[in-house]
Amino acid sequence: MIGGELALAAHAKLNLALSVHGRLPDGRHTVSGVMQAVSLHDLLFARRAEGAALVVQGDAPAGSDNLVLRAQAALEAAVERPLPAAFRLLKRIPPGAGLGGGSSDAAAALQALVRLYELKVDLHPIAAELGADVPFFLRGGSAEASGIGADLRPAALATGWFAIAWPGYGVDTGSVYEAWDETGGAGPNQLQTAAFRVEPRLKEFAAGLGTAWQMTGSGSAFFKQAPTREEAESAIAGLDCWTAVASPVPAWG
Repeated sequence: MIGGELALAAHAKLNLALSVHGRLPDGRHTVSGVMQAVSLHDLLFARRAEGAALVVQGDAPAGSDNLVLRAQAALEAAVERPLPAAFRLLKRIPPGAGLGGGSSDAAAALQALVRLYELKVDLHPIAAELGADVPFFLRGGSAEASGIGADLRPAALATGWFAIAWPGYGVDTGSVYEAWDETGGAGPNQLQTAAFRVEPRLKEFAAGLGTAWQMTGSGSAFFKQAPTREEAESAIAGLDCWTAVASPVPAWG
């Protein structure tokens, strides 16, 4: 904390494996798979203030739709008291990419408020209400996920490096799951066929990357695992799109 302001890294994640098992009566889907936090991250700054405020630098909504402010409201409801804070969010994780940027921002906001106001509260149920990926970002590292994705068990940390490529547009998660209901799926990410149906350009993008690349989450980013940083950088060297190289990050919670 510097001058009363916290700075938290909100890490991205990769779905190393993702299977979908069916739709629940409430419309959500049951899944299983492995998630890995990586060094690519947003930055969230937070300090106590007289009211709620959020300034965003980068591609994300700055109003009440932002998961940072939704997390603040959910935590205030849970503890039944106002928790006014001023947030600054520096976005580095592309939106709608399956990298969990918004969910990670929400988890960082919850953890920031707990530290700023010295709260003693179980954040997991609050995080699960905000989104299936949010509980993962309370701890990070590597985890096996089940249920709607919020039931987590620690897993062995991935090794090596990851090359990441994003085509410059997002894919709506809800639409991809609806398409899965009709198409099903196979392979290490069973949402990939459905994502191609929702966004046909993504199939062409994937073909240009090659079979060694795998889609993360509901898309639209892809990743390729490499044993060294140099090989990961080589994998993105000739690509004409947003790219990054990232390493696995151990659990922080």
